[in-house]
Amino acid sequence: MSGALSFHGLTVGYGGEPVLHEVTFSLAPGEMVALLGANGAGKTTLLRTLAGFVHPTAGGIRLDGEDLGRLSPEQRARRGIAQVPEGRSVVAELTVDENLRLGALWRHRGRARETAVAEVYDLFEPLARRRSADGHQLSGGERQMLALGRALVSRPQVLTLDEPSLGLAPLVVAHLMATLRDAAARDGMTVLLAEQNITSALSIADRGVVLDLGHVVADAAASALADDAALRHAYLGF
Repeated sequence: MSGALSFHGLTVGYGGEPVLHEVTFSLAPGEMVALLGANGAGKTTLLRTLAGFVHPTAGGIRLDGEDLGRLSPEQRARRGIAQVPEGRSVVAELTVDENLRLGALWRHRGRARETAVAEVYDLFEPLARRRSADGHQLSGGERQMLALGRALVSRPQVLTLDEPSLGLAPLVVAHLMATLRDAAARDGMTVLLAEQNITSALSIADRGVVLDLGHVVADAAASALADDAALRHAYLGF
């Protein structure tokens, strides 16, 4: 497993209006990068472009040196890119266990699938206790755990998350972030975490990249960004 990811000169727009402007940065294999910025900064657009749902007007994205430009969203998922979109996306009519097995459907078979699902239950005890519950019966925190677990069960090279802490209680956020950090370290995943909960994101990330109106305005170690009061006040609102 490698997972070296790079964005080079990425320009993306809707209806002729650019949202991302020549965005360039990279992630080393196994690195966790927090993608930071206010609403409208371009975070979700960047993640959707990586997943293949939006096409750039210039520049591109490479995974382990391979240009992803011609790959469909399904091909990118098969290449090892998993995403947890904003909104705790789970299949409400399926049980917790069925949701997890759906995530492992095309990546694992037989014993490997059972092992991957069991590892998710080890990470998220609340899911293990509710494995027979339908998705619509879960709390907001449990649904977010399930969305993350369904991505992890595919054993991705690259994992992206869009505002996973949105609307969750602080204790749930702390547990979610700690579990994400532990899972990433265990599996050697490359992680791109888009978050407005700046403190939580920087507490687990190796690096932070700050977007402002589609431009990269900072790219530095997480600790350096957390200590830069002027930058935080200018672009992150705290």
